[in-house]
Amino acid sequence: MLKIAQGGKQVIHLLEIVGLLIIGIATIYAAGTDILQMIERREVTLGDLLMLFLYLEVLAMTALYLESGKLPIRLPLYIAIVALARFLILDMKELDATAMLMIAATILVLALAVLALRYGSLKFPYKDHQDRWGRRRMGTGRQAPGRHADKAFSNPSPHEE
Repeated sequence: MLKIAQGGKQVIHLLEIVGLLIIGIATIYAAGTDILQMIERREVTLGDLLMLFLYLEVLAMTALYLESGKLPIRLPLYIAIVALARFLILDMKELDATAMLMIAATILVLALAVLALRYGSLKFPYKDHQDRWGRRRMGTGRQAPGRHADKAFSNPSPHEE
């Protein structure tokens, strides 16, 4: 049973890496396409710059997850805030007052969520790494976020036995 669990863990880890690589390649392709369009137009707009910023944030988030196996929840929130701001800025003429107010309120809620997460991490820090991520190991030295100890998936440290 342990071998099946380990094999399953390795397959999931491989699929995770493949998925992240696909996201990275697709993001680079999309950014390259947008850059080529800017060159053809010989014009760079605010929308173009915000879109490039979004691409960079997605790449940074993907690289961080590939490197550490962790994904701070604040990164997707930042991306969502910039995406909504871009939408609001670029499509303001087509939006009615209610839609603009709802988008602005959503941005405010996301910003408050980031603030709450930041405050919580400063005011109530985790005592150690295992308090934050549990004992479940992924691959070589990586830990899956939000997981708890599971005998079939854990790699006990020499100090535990």
